[in-house]
Amino acid sequence: MLKLQIPKNRMNYLIKQIPLHFEAARLEQGWEAFHKGRVTEIDLKGLSVVATVADQAIQTAELNLENYTESTCTCELGSNCPHLGAVFFSLFAPYGRPELLLQQLKQQIHTRRKTTRSAVPMPERKPAPAANVPQENAMPVDWHRFFEGKFHGFSISHQHSIETFYDSALESLPPFAANWKQDLRELYQFHIVLFMMRKIEQFYQETKSSYLSYYHENGCRITAKHCEDKLVEYVERMDLNRAYSAETKHWHATMRMLGESALQGKDSPIDWLFVYRFVWWKLTKQVQAQQEEVSRLETLLAKKEMLAKKRDVLLAARAHFHIMQGETDRAFERLEQLTHPHAKEFFLYVNAYYHEGQWEQVLVWLRWLFNSIAAAGQDDFRTFCQYWLDTTKHLASDSEWVGVMEALLPRSYYYYTAYLLQTNRYRQWVDLQLANRISPLNLYGLELKAIEDHDPALLLPLYHQAAERAVLEKNRASYKTAVRLLKRLHSLYKSIGQDDRWEHYIYRLADKFSRLRAFQEELKKGKWIR
Repeated sequence: MLKLQIPKNRMNYLIKQIPLHFEAARLEQGWEAFHKGRVTEIDLKGLSVVATVADQAIQTAELNLENYTESTCTCELGSNCPHLGAVFFSLFAPYGRPELLLQQLKQQIHTRRKTTRSAVPMPERKPAPAANVPQENAMPVDWHRFFEGKFHGFSISHQHSIETFYDSALESLPPFAANWKQDLRELYQFHIVLFMMRKIEQFYQETKSSYLSYYHENGCRITAKHCEDKLVEYVERMDLNRAYSAETKHWHATMRMLGESALQGKDSPIDWLFVYRFVWWKLTKQVQAQQEEVSRLETLLAKKEMLAKKRDVLLAARAHFHIMQGETDRAFERLEQLTHPHAKEFFLYVNAYYHEGQWEQVLVWLRWLFNSIAAAGQDDFRTFCQYWLDTTKHLASDSEWVGVMEALLPRSYYYYTAYLLQTNRYRQWVDLQLANRISPLNLYGLELKAIEDHDPALLLPLYHQAAERAVLEKNRASYKTAVRLLKRLHSLYKSIGQDDRWEHYIYRLADKFSRLRAFQEELKKGKWIR
C-alpha cells in the first residue's frame, strides 16, 4: 500500500470539498479504483498531491490541497473524476476506514442534491419564502432548533467525522449573526459552542455500543476539550455581568439550559460541572440570579432518591455558590459529603486564586485536596504538585511542602528529589535514594556531579549499597555491574584522600563473598585482590 500522510487540517478540508464537487456514483467509482489498488504512484508537490491511477489508460491526477477547484486530471471528466476520488481515498486511508467515509459522503451528496432540488421554485408557484435563519430577537431555544436543522441527519461514520462536525459548525453558524448587536452576537456564539457540546455528548452516547467506539469516544473527548477551551475563550472575552444586565431574559434562559445539561451527573465527554461553575463564577454581580439558582439546587438536593453521581454534582454546584459568597468553610462541609471526590474538579478554584495571587486561599484548597490527591490520575497529581511548588515560593517556609512530598512518597519521588537538589539539601537527597534503593546507575549524571562537587563523601553509602545489592544477585552480569560501581567508588575514596579506607573495604568485601568464584574473578580483573 502506498503511504503518504498529509496534515489533518488538509484532510479535513478535502472531506468538506468532496461532497460539493462529486456525484455519488463517480465517488463510488473512485473508491473502487482505490480499493483495487489502482493508485500506483503518489507524491506531494508543493500544495498538490500528484498520483498515477491505472484505469483503462494511465491517468495522472493532481489534487490541490488548498483550492480544490484547481485540481486536475488527464482524463476527459476533469475535476470530479473517479481518479481524483481514488487519490482522495488513498490520502484518507491513514486516518480511518475509507469505506465508512464513502457512505457518509454519499449521504451528504444525496442530502445536498435533495436540498438543491427543493430550493428551486416551480414556475407556476409563488416565490419561495425566505430561508430559515436565526433571528436576533429570538430566544436561545429557537437558535438551537436552527442549529439542529442545519445538522439534521449528521452522524459519526468514521474516526474523524466528529472533527468535521466541529469545524463545520464553527465555520457555518457564526456568519448568521454577523450584523447583530454585540451582546446578542456574543451570546449567539456562546450557544454555538453549547450546541456543539450537547451534540458531542449525543454522538458519544450513540456510539458507545459501536465496534469503533474507542475511536469515536476518543474523538468525542478531544473535540469536547476544544469546545471547553473555546467557551472559556468566549467567556473571558465578554463582560458577563454587563451582558447579563443588558439581555437578562436571554441570559436567564441560557443559564437554565446550561444547568439542565450540567446537573444530571451523566457519563459524558464534556466536563459540564466545570463549564457550569466557570460561567457562574463570572456572574458575581447577579445576586438575584444566584439566589434563584441556589433555591433550585436546594430543591433538587432535598429529593431523597437519586444516583450518587448526580448527588455529587449537585453538592459541588451548591458548594460553588458558598465559595462565591466567601463561605469557604460551609463549602467544605458540603464537599465532605461527596461520595467520590475528584481532585481535578476543584482545580478551578486553585487556578483562580493562583492567578489572583491569593496564596493563602490557594494553600487552603491544596490542604483540602491532599486527602483525595493520592487516588488522582497522573496529570492531576502533577498539577497538584506544581501548584504546591509555586505557592511555596511565596511562603516564609517550605517545611509544609516538604512534609507533603514526604507523605506522598513514592509517588512524589521525582518532584521531591528535584526540589531537594534545587535547595541544596544533598544529604536528604542521598537518604531518599538509599531509602528507595535507587542505584547510581539509574540516576542522572548531572545530579551526582552536583553532589560530588559539594561533598563526595555523601555519595559513598549510595555506591556501597548498590554494589553489594548487585553482588547478591549472584550472576555474571550483576558481578560486572558491581565492578562498575566499585570503580566509581574507588575514585570517590581517592578524591577524599581515603585510600587506606578503600583497601580495608575491598578486602572485607572479598572475604564476605569469598565463595562466589565468578565475583572473585571480577575483583582480580580489576586488580583489587590477588
